[in-house]
Amino acid sequence: MPKLNIGLSEDERHGVIDLLNRDLADLYLLLIKTKKYHWDVIGPQFRTLHQLWEEHYEALTTNIDATAERVRALGGYPLGTAAGFLQHSSIKEHANDLPSATEMVDRLVQDHEQIIRNLREHIDQCSEKYHDEGTADFLTGMMEEHEEMAWMLRSFLEGEDLQPSGDRPGSETQPTVKA
Repeated sequence: MPKLNIGLSEDERHGVIDLLNRDLADLYLLLIKTKKYHWDVIGPQFRTLHQLWEEHYEALTTNIDATAERVRALGGYPLGTAAGFLQHSSIKEHANDLPSATEMVDRLVQDHEQIIRNLREHIDQCSEKYHDEGTADFLTGMMEEHEEMAWMLRSFLEGEDLQPSGDRPGSETQPTVKA
């Protein structure tokens, strides 16, 4: 294989590839958990969560592929085994466990937030330590997607239904915002 000449040293490339493979492991484990919860959720919020998690696992699948391709573009090889994913992931599996719908949502929020924290750290390392602004930008976009997914899930956990007027139940008055 010809030597890559993309403005990164071998050490820088390998450092970034390691970070990306750790992110790939987290993404894959989160995909598995999201799909499992998509299949197993029951209760009054079944349809809402079933559809939301389908959107999430489709986005995760896209990000997994893009991350693996980024690893290849840098001359590395992506992780590709369940054992590798479990070994390098910072989020944990909950084998043989069937939580309530609310617990499923809570666990996914925690996982997305862990991934967001990891991505922030990896973005800094890509920029400052490895001088790879391209990967830092790539990871920034992915972090923003996880922030949105986490926000949607946290909103579910807040559990307060809005009145048709937009007010929250039990509130006498809500401050109005004027443009």
